[in-house]
Amino acid sequence: MAERSDQSAMIGLWMTSALVVGTIIGAGIFMLPVSLAPLGRNAIWGWVISGVGVMCIAFAFAQVSKLGGEGIQANIEREFGPTTAFVVAWMFWVSNWTAQASVALAIGSTLSFIAPGVIGESLRVPVGLAFVVLLTAINAIGVRASGGFSLVTVAIKIIPLFAVVWIFLQRGASGGEFVPLADAPINLGNLAAASALTFFALTGFEAATAPVGKVRDAARTVPRALIGGTLFVVILYMLAGTGVQMLAPAKAVAASSAPFADVITAKWGRDAAALAAVAITISAIGCLNGLMLATGELGYSMAIRGDLPAAMKVTRRGGTPIVAQLVSMVLTILILLANSSRATANLYTFIILLSTAAIVILYFIGSLAAWKAVRGAPARVVIALALAFVLFAAFGTGLEACLWSLALLAAGLANRWVMRRLNARAGSTPAAGTRQA
Repeated sequence: MAERSDQSAMIGLWMTSALVVGTIIGAGIFMLPVSLAPLGRNAIWGWVISGVGVMCIAFAFAQVSKLGGEGIQANIEREFGPTTAFVVAWMFWVSNWTAQASVALAIGSTLSFIAPGVIGESLRVPVGLAFVVLLTAINAIGVRASGGFSLVTVAIKIIPLFAVVWIFLQRGASGGEFVPLADAPINLGNLAAASALTFFALTGFEAATAPVGKVRDAARTVPRALIGGTLFVVILYMLAGTGVQMLAPAKAVAASSAPFADVITAKWGRDAAALAAVAITISAIGCLNGLMLATGELGYSMAIRGDLPAAMKVTRRGGTPIVAQLVSMVLTILILLANSSRATANLYTFIILLSTAAIVILYFIGSLAAWKAVRGAPARVVIALALAFVLFAAFGTGLEACLWSLALLAAGLANRWVMRRLNARAGSTPAAGTRQA
């Protein structure tokens, strides 16, 4: 089993909740209205459908987290055995380090928007690389350093969201008129598209299930953080996302490069919008921090079970999986370098879709584990809704990405077979503990 960390080095409810909120809220939400604007009322219903669906999944993961604090892989293993647990951890891990590359690039892009004369097109990737290295260093200090960083960035990143919510509610309270939504028919195709887009924006809460033995009273803390943190973001996103669509014309939103900043500019001027752009950049940085924490923990979890190289279970004082973090950093850097070529742009876009397709597998198996772990009828109704929504989300992701995620899963199982035999020859025992770096 994983080595237990000292209580003083562990994170509590506030830092775990910040990890949930911080990993959900990235750069994507701030551009999402561009895609949702043409869908009109379907977008509002999309927020409702995905919000309810994600809360059901978060509830399911909360039930699984009550099984213990050794991380998502150990908890799934209790219900379905080591192979299924590996599938969950592997797809979670793959999804995270591919998503890290997209968020790192978003940091470079938002900074180039703020200071176009300093950070041009050619510097977006190098800036992204620099933040990957910086946040790896912060995570290497320990989980409390990463958790504290999440608290600070969450406090800043919600400012532009709250600003739009305030403008939206103020106009409604004063009796002002709202802009008509786009005239798009409400049908299954439009609802599926809107639900898929809003669902993508709400993924990330699962990061709280990744830390291995580093959350105080995990069986109680993680479920509370999952439910409370996810509910907070769902409500905030519903109000802020709908607010943008009802405060600016649909055509203007669809053509905007910064819809949230445009709404804030119309109300308070360009200086306020510039501050909002800074907050959006910090939002992306906080999201990347949460992803990197979870990715390192997942690599460590698989390594202590013999599913990845034994070197990845090496830790620093406090149980920080330094080697697993460095592997995550290298994989992200490789994707960023590949993306620096224009020829790989389309492939990179597909990798982001693949990241979401991979996380759907985690949601499905995690919800099945929750179904097995609970007995009460009300809880199982919620979990059944989670399973139904996951299947609906997989449909929205697309067949090609789902097939490629299955191919990656097959590659992971092949990797596990090889690693187990190599570790056996080297005399390494799965889950044999850690050694200090």
